[in-house]
Amino acid sequence: MNDKVDVLIIGSGASGAAAAWSLADSKMRILCLEQGDWVKPTDYPSNGRDWEARLFSDFAINPNRRARETDYPINDANSPIKVVNFNGVGGGTIMYTAHYPRLKPADFKVHSLDGVADDWPVDYDTLEPFFSENDRMMGVSGLAGDPAYPFHQPPMPPMPLGKTGQRIGAAMNKLGWHWWPSDSTIATEDYEGRGRCINLGHCTPGCAQGAKASTDITYWPAAIRAGVELRTRCRVREITLDEHGMASGAIYYDAKGEEQFQPAELVIVACNGVGTPRLLLNSQSGRFPNGLANSTDLVGRNLMFHPYAYTYGYVDEEMDGNRGPILCLWSQEFYETDKARDFVRGYTFQINRGTASIVEAISSTAAGRLPFGEDHHAVYRRLLNHRIGLSAICEDLPEAHNRVTLDPVLKDSNGIPAPRIDYTLSDNSRRMMAHGIARATTVLETAGAKDISTEAPILNGGWHLLGTARMGNDPERSVVNGWGRSHDVKNLFIVDGSIWVTSGGVNPTSTIQALSLWIADNIKRRAADGTLFD
Repeated sequence: MNDKVDVLIIGSGASGAAAAWSLADSKMRILCLEQGDWVKPTDYPSNGRDWEARLFSDFAINPNRRARETDYPINDANSPIKVVNFNGVGGGTIMYTAHYPRLKPADFKVHSLDGVADDWPVDYDTLEPFFSENDRMMGVSGLAGDPAYPFHQPPMPPMPLGKTGQRIGAAMNKLGWHWWPSDSTIATEDYEGRGRCINLGHCTPGCAQGAKASTDITYWPAAIRAGVELRTRCRVREITLDEHGMASGAIYYDAKGEEQFQPAELVIVACNGVGTPRLLLNSQSGRFPNGLANSTDLVGRNLMFHPYAYTYGYVDEEMDGNRGPILCLWSQEFYETDKARDFVRGYTFQINRGTASIVEAISSTAAGRLPFGEDHHAVYRRLLNHRIGLSAICEDLPEAHNRVTLDPVLKDSNGIPAPRIDYTLSDNSRRMMAHGIARATTVLETAGAKDISTEAPILNGGWHLLGTARMGNDPERSVVNGWGRSHDVKNLFIVDGSIWVTSGGVNPTSTIQALSLWIADNIKRRAADGTLFD
């Protein structure tokens, strides 16, 4: 029998790490269970010449292809967008591109402004101090003064624009469209023990230099020094209940495959928008036969991705290629709802530097741009490091039929039912993507690009997993309340992207972590004044 802890956190990624660090100053006994391992910097593909080949094997972004012992399979056959995740200390921050915008104030008021979906029970101003704290902990690089955002001051200067950024920026200037250097968690200066970016490239997955912030090198060292225990190779099967209907802990399998029980006074779930509903749905009992905290049948529903429309072309001048971080600037020219358009809400343009040699060869051969025969090498030289592109990251509105359920057949290596994804693109998303493709084409043509092509939606683009245990003040229409506590189980909290009400049109990690810090702050304050379970 494991000793009882005050707080049990399940998942060590973006949100779990932030919550653990914040709660550490409460002096409670805190334990985090992570089903993956620590990843050594020396293990990252960027240490070797075969780094690009490994993106298709042991460091593939899709867990079904990667198929590590610590991964769980996902049935996403019924979705045009495939799930991207990573199981290990740091979670998805090992894999992400470190593009780090915040949700905007309007994103929390979608229903009030545009009459769709629901407003959030929390707003930007409430989260702003936690955004700032998180920027410091993760180490954000950026340029203050972006007119598309409330003022904030990133701790480090922005990444250099490079040839690609300069060319796209000049094209947008001709069009009179907004653009700005991206906020990023890639260090442009030596920062808190992390080395600055030296343009190893291929930031996804992992950064051997440590320039890219992942929670295994930001939050976790500080949390562990403060007394938090992080236990790896612990795959949680279910959260258990006591006779009073309160969470009593979790049953998990250790590295030897042996079943263990970890008792706890309070349980925090931080397993992402797919892993969290999977765990809750697997936690069935007489009180909750359809899954824990699922009295309203909302757990797993309203899954939101961010459909990506990637448009790219080729210019005569050699560009950055894969040298340097993938994303260098953004545009929110088409972010807000415009009644003149045939869709509501909007998207962010992410400006991409380029692609590496193997991916260029594979994708261009498949598209028919790169022929076999005597012209092969000459054409390849005109393509390699000459690609520039824009991705429209489209806001995905919640729809109840887009959901995570338990697969009736597929299981992980411990026999736990795997998640099944059922997802369809809405007509609104399709119209939004078409608009983004048309405007991206205009930018590329203005920048002098030719041979313009599009992938929409990007197949392996399900890296933003949101909305499947939504927050709200009405228990009939949400899974957790306005500060992350389950309506059904008073000592159960969720801090990851599953609690999102709407998706916005930006990468979510910054907002996920700010929310987690805010929920942890609520837990500490309410525990201190005796109102935590009121």
